[in-house]
Order: sequence, then structure tokens, then C-alpha cells
Amino acid sequence: MAPEGKSNDPLHGLTLEKIVTHLVESYGWETLAEEIRINCFMHEPSVKSSLKFLRKTPWARTKVEDFYKYSLRKNKLK
Repeated sequence: MAPEGKSNDPLHGLTLEKIVTHLVESYGWETLAEEIRINCFMHEPSVKSSLKFLRKTPWARTKVEDFYKYSLRKNKLK
């Protein structure tokens, strides 16, 4: 259990933009598109266009957040 006032959530305090940027820096767009099969990572990807899509598509955002948490657990992020 986390100390009082602390969150156990690894995404606590992170913006979606920070998550996407960190994933791109660690994996690159091509690998990210292979790992998370969503079009915003496959066709002319950019952080801006990805954020626009992910903010209005809850299932895709969940996939990205889950992959980020998995990458943290496996120490695969730079």
C-alpha cells in the first residue's frame, strides 16, 4: 500500500502527451505500430495527430496506457 497522499498508479501525474512521447522515444513509430495496432501509429504518425485520436477514442487510449505500464514493468523505456 502506498504512503498516504501517494498513488500506486504508475500513470499518476503523467499527461497523455508525455506517455506518447516517451513511447516514441523508446520504441520509434514503426515498433510502436507493431506493438499497438492502431492506425494513428501506422499511417503518417505524429504526436499531435496521435493525441487527437487517442483523446477521443477511449479503447485506443487504454491500449496505449496499458502498453506504457507494461513497458515500465519490463524496464523497456529509455
